[in-house]
Amino acid sequence: MSDRIVGAEVIVTSPTRNFVTLKVTTDDGVVGYGDATLNGRELAVASYLRDHVAPLLLGRDARRVEDTWQYLYRGAYWRRGPVTMAAIGAVDVALWDIKGKTLGQPVYQLLGGPVRDRVLGYTHATGWELPELLDSVREKTEQGFQAVRAQMGVPGLDTVYGVDREARAYEPAGRGAAPVEEVWDTDAYLRSAPDVLSGLRAEVGPELRLLHDAHHRLTPQQAARLGRALEPADLFWLEDVTPAENQEALRLVRRHTTVPLAVGEVFNTVWDCQQLITEQLIDFVRTCVSHAGGISHVRRIFQLAELYQVRGAPHGPSDVSPVALGASLHVGLSTPNFAIQEYMGYDPLVHEVFPHAWSYADGHLTPGDAPGIGVGLDEALAARFPYEGAYLPVARRRDGSMTDW
Repeated sequence: MSDRIVGAEVIVTSPTRNFVTLKVTTDDGVVGYGDATLNGRELAVASYLRDHVAPLLLGRDARRVEDTWQYLYRGAYWRRGPVTMAAIGAVDVALWDIKGKTLGQPVYQLLGGPVRDRVLGYTHATGWELPELLDSVREKTEQGFQAVRAQMGVPGLDTVYGVDREARAYEPAGRGAAPVEEVWDTDAYLRSAPDVLSGLRAEVGPELRLLHDAHHRLTPQQAARLGRALEPADLFWLEDVTPAENQEALRLVRRHTTVPLAVGEVFNTVWDCQQLITEQLIDFVRTCVSHAGGISHVRRIFQLAELYQVRGAPHGPSDVSPVALGASLHVGLSTPNFAIQEYMGYDPLVHEVFPHAWSYADGHLTPGDAPGIGVGLDEALAARFPYEGAYLPVARRRDGSMTDW
């Protein structure tokens, strides 16, 4: 048997969202898939893969997963960054997929086997005011979810990222040639959020895990103030409470609140979150398989985190494909300090384009037992949905200046 790579193809499709998929083929016909989706910059990663990485893969031994990771990371002068790490991550996941298929085993078995039977998942609930938010949360709990991220509107604003005035479901990215610009008011948010979330907790009781995302928009002082004010709401976590590029900022937040902190969905390497982990400035690290170098590198991040009692909780919105979610679930099933997996869900069309073995039931996800990652790609169907520009909104303060996110 030979495992030389003879093909590396980049497939871009947009069945309601843009997805970038790497298809790697060996000379004995085994195909592996990796997700390289980077929302709002999808074509940059597609070009990076097609023009710079795919030619390097031809002729390489697909069995040498770690060596290929090191080759792609160390072999380029320019390291790290979201485009590079998304490309490397796609290759890594595709090679793990091939390895599992070649050996006839699901990837989690190759990672040491399961340490749990299933992976806890959380989804999103939204409502402009508390009554609508409560209805949305109850809808999710009726679907079996035991953990729910709750996002609400802000008094005096017309739009808020992650919340739709008219519907309980929302699509984060808007189609178009440029991002929508929204107005943001931090003071109004800080006044209203604690009351809404505490009110929600009073209605749903103590057992439901409630999460909330501040979307990087606060200064360290504001973040500390919010964390302290949210302690009565007994959150499972407060996410992205301040931009974490300034990692020392989390020290101030830590000193003033006991609310668990989750950070890292925009991080791409272990070095991005090293200080946050080793100084125990966070409780959950949110690096995503498709944005942080694939299975191989995310495992390294979580292994470092385990030493400091920080738990893995990967990013998993609708703009990472079912390939990435499947890979993340294999990591989750085999990683001791894996806490929870974000699962927004997908449009039914996405499930058709990416048939998969992973499944959701009763608040939990499982990767399935198909060899490899267990996610395929219907290329004929994917070809019917070409790329369309889509961007997350950006926000400006009332004076017209840009927010940090």
